[in-house]
Amino acid sequence: MHMQEDKNLNRQVLFTVVLSFMVSVLGTILAMGVLGPLFGFGENTDAPFVFNRPQILQKIIGTTEKIPGHDELVVKVVQDASPAVVSIVASKDVAVVEQYYVDPFPQSGSNGSGIQIPQYRQKGTERKDVSSGSGFIVSSDGLVVTNKHVVADTTADYTVFLNDGTKKPAKVLARDPIRDFAVLKIEGVNLSVLKLGNSSGIKIGQSAIVIGNALGEFRNTVSLGVVSGLHRSVVAESGASGSEFLEELIQTDAAINPGNSGGPLLNLGGEVVGINTAMANGAENIGFSIPINQVKKAIESVKKHGRIVYPFLGVHYTMITKDIAITSKLARDYGVLVGYSGQELAVVSGGPADKAGIKAGDIIFMINGERIDTSHSLASLIEKYNVGDSITLRVFRTDKEFFVKVVLEERK
Repeated sequence: MHMQEDKNLNRQVLFTVVLSFMVSVLGTILAMGVLGPLFGFGENTDAPFVFNRPQILQKIIGTTEKIPGHDELVVKVVQDASPAVVSIVASKDVAVVEQYYVDPFPQSGSNGSGIQIPQYRQKGTERKDVSSGSGFIVSSDGLVVTNKHVVADTTADYTVFLNDGTKKPAKVLARDPIRDFAVLKIEGVNLSVLKLGNSSGIKIGQSAIVIGNALGEFRNTVSLGVVSGLHRSVVAESGASGSEFLEELIQTDAAINPGNSGGPLLNLGGEVVGINTAMANGAENIGFSIPINQVKKAIESVKKHGRIVYPFLGVHYTMITKDIAITSKLARDYGVLVGYSGQELAVVSGGPADKAGIKAGDIIFMINGERIDTSHSLASLIEKYNVGDSITLRVFRTDKEFFVKVVLEERK
């Protein structure tokens, strides 16, 4: 009886072992047949082991189309975008100066004193290229976006060079009174354009592509990097146009060289997410771009009115941070303090804020219930509204909080 049970047990064990072996072999065959090509083995025994993510994705999502890798995406973006990226050159008549010499003591003798002092005088003028920058086309009939400092000289003439070398005279339609932004017009039809993306959706670490007229010499130069910071504030020096405070900028490590100003910052979808505007002196790979969402409304305003129409509150202010609040012993550690050092008028006389009773020293910390802070500036919140809109400000003065209604006017 016991011997029979032992035999049955042995048969069961043997059957289990054989079945396990067969399942293992079958699983290996299936794995080699299905997964082998994805990982790069089974097709060429001499090939090294390669993890092929695009092919795995093809199997997972059930597509037979090739999924491009990162390099292929970048190349495609550059190829598609380059025809719409332009170089902008400023030219003007400049004085031709010649040097000559005079004897300061001509009466010293028959041949004079022998001393010659150099003097300078103008001898006519000549046409010269005095500056250059970048831009990009946003409408097929020739609207071009760039930086304000690229076209700051109102006495200069501007020429736009397309990627194929074609040059076109350009007219400056609008210079933004708030941001380093301007719009030009060139003549043309069916011109290549860039699609404007959504800069509010960008993330730190995502790829960023810069195209522009590097050093004013190398047109449509491409640099690649990542978005390395958001909501940056800088004071930018821009030559003849002076210094300008820029806020809520995108920081990138993609190289932004002199001449790149006004060119596009692109995502891997080929959409413009920023306008390249500044670089940090004394640093490597720290550049800044204006988020495209900040100027979309201005672009549409130029298309509709031929100028930039901005709602206007009429205050000069200092953004409040926690450090400023502690140092100045302010009652709020966010919002804006009306007035700042060196500014003659804290409240523009006759402006909307003045009419509503806003005074120097007031802290404005909310607009229509939205908090004002370093990530949500007063200017960006005001721009959500239109000329003629009524907004409610929440204000702190001395030891009281109160609400103030203001009707926005057009910035002149």
